Amino acid sequence: MSFSSLRLGCAWLTLFVIGTDLFVVSPLLPDVAADLGVAPARSGWCVTTFSLTYMVMAPALGRAADAFGRARLLVVALVAFAAANLYAGLTRDFVGLLAARTAAGAAAAGITPSLYALVGDCAPSDRRATWFAVAVSGLLLSLSLGAPLGTLVAGAFGWQSVFLGIAAASALLLPLNQAAWPATSGAAKATGDPERSGFLLMAPRLAPTAVWSTALYAVYTYLGIGLADWGYAPDRIAAVVLCYGAGALVGALSGGPLADRFGARRISLISLSGLAAALFALGPALRGGVPIELPLAAISALAQLFFPAQQARLARDFATARASAMAWNNSALFLGIGAGSLIGGAIMARGDLVAVATVSAVIAMAAAALVGVAAPGETRPEPARPV
Repeated sequence: MSFSSLRLGCAWLTLFVIGTDLFVVSPLLPDVAADLGVAPARSGWCVTTFSLTYMVMAPALGRAADAFGRARLLVVALVAFAAANLYAGLTRDFVGLLAARTAAGAAAAGITPSLYALVGDCAPSDRRATWFAVAVSGLLLSLSLGAPLGTLVAGAFGWQSVFLGIAAASALLLPLNQAAWPATSGAAKATGDPERSGFLLMAPRLAPTAVWSTALYAVYTYLGIGLADWGYAPDRIAAVVLCYGAGALVGALSGGPLADRFGARRISLISLSGLAAALFALGPALRGGVPIELPLAAISALAQLFFPAQQARLARDFATARASAMAWNNSALFLGIGAGSLIGGAIMARGDLVAVATVSAVIAMAAAALVGVAAPGETRPEPARPV
């Protein structure tokens, strides 16, 4: 195995574990509520506290990674993540579980930006988007593989066993990450060009991420409910979601190589424009009785072309503050997820999935416009340097 393969495999596995921790909690909530004696609606705070803590803590931890070393912060955050999940698997108190999920959210906010920045540091400059695509595919696959596997484990051994398993996996990833990444990455670079790390400079470049995720998650959050309203049976909805997940994986893995070959800005614009067109077409497809699996797979694939291209642009343009840029980008992602769920919910209260898709298409068009305004042209990629 080459050193590049080790690094990519390490990034993929780590993001798969982080994603499994994020996505597996929702299906565990009924068991958590029953076992700990809380109302089902209140159990949802296990998801909310994780997400809010991540969104708030990621920028500060990204800046810390740039200042003190990305690999160092990654290792510390992995230790904290393992400890938080160990406590979640051992506690028999709901308040204790919330505290564990809060700590896990903070630790994850240190892991993912550091890891993305390390990928950006170590990838060849002409293949950086491809490396990001491979790494992100671990996060995406955790939704369709890690979360269902965790649900099966919970059914056999109890919900606590899932958190204990994640803690064990995180501990096993520690030596792998220590071996994979250069220990000095980030610390020397972050202090050399501080004006390149300011949020005000990054903000216009982050706006497309927030608007893109708003458009995408307004639809995805209410996909099951919306299809049920159109008469889809549960097994058919499950098949649709599987196709949606497959489309996301294909899009992410394709987006990186395409961005490396044709330019990250161009692929971002193609992704967002194609997403808008596909969302506009969803209504006629539903009304016309067209099998919805393929259109939704296309929506997901087109959407996921964007993320590795966006990461590659940020990694290139904020080389001295990569962890900060990746952290703010992830916060923008979570902000969009929250905004999308709110917008989608408000529309569903008065309309249907077609209305949500139509509004989301307009939002995706706005994201495409932001890409053009925020960075109207490509700059030459930085030369590759040894790491």
